[in-house]
Amino acid sequence: MAIGVPETDVFNAADAVLARGERPTVERVRIELGRGSPARVGQLLDQWWEQLAQRLKGHTLLPDLPGEVAQVFAEAWRVALAHADTASQAALTEERNSLFAAQTALTQERKLWEIALAAAQADLAEGTSKLAQVELQLAERQGLVDQLAAQVTDVRQQRDHFTGQLEHRQSELEALRAEHAAAQAHIRAVEDRAHQQVDQARQEIKALGQQQERARREHAKQVTELTTQRDALQATARAGEQTVAHQAGKVAALEATIAQWRRAQAAGPKRAPRKTPPASTNKSRRPRKKISP
Repeated sequence: MAIGVPETDVFNAADAVLARGERPTVERVRIELGRGSPARVGQLLDQWWEQLAQRLKGHTLLPDLPGEVAQVFAEAWRVALAHADTASQAALTEERNSLFAAQTALTQERKLWEIALAAAQADLAEGTSKLAQVELQLAERQGLVDQLAAQVTDVRQQRDHFTGQLEHRQSELEALRAEHAAAQAHIRAVEDRAHQQVDQARQEIKALGQQQERARREHAKQVTELTTQRDALQATARAGEQTVAHQAGKVAALEATIAQWRRAQAAGPKRAPRKTPPASTNKSRRPRKKISP
């Protein structure tokens, strides 16, 4: 509320309250004004009562009345003024008590608000500190996320690389299978040992292809396991390469054996045919076995 409310507004409000037949009090005048502090209105209301007495004295000058009547009327007016002054003092005391009680309550309320404000400020400081810690932790977690993202990218690149290698190995295996199929068509007449070796090589190559397929599926399934997947995939790839190299060596050795056999077969007809003596003659020319003592 405004402290510097004009005195004319207070006087006019007091006149309006008095005109309604009510005794002007601080609260009624403040209600009539709609503003003003109790202290300011109470101070100006005291001045209004003093001016009211002077105003009423001016209205009581009745020169047409007889002296005795005027004296009686003046005495009655003095008593009324005294009574009004006593009532105004009592009202003023009541208003001052109310004002003191209001000020006391306001002081207590202000202390409570100060305590609450201090607590709120402490909570704010604590919250600010916690917020700073959370932001620091968030930054650290963001750094970890960036590192993990980089690792994931690296693992994916390695996965793509190993997948390409596996596909290349698969194509090589398919080529080997085709070569083996062609070789099987040419070496049907090879002795049982060669057939068994070729069948064994085919089974081993087929098992290797299945093993590599299982390794590829396992790699695709465990792609989210980062370093463990990478190590497992590398180990599987190395084992596959060693097995392929081993099988390739076997196939090369087998092809060398077949080639040697073919050369031997091809060179056989060029030699001078050797006449075989009759069975009876061969039997007669056989060397006798030595009898061991």
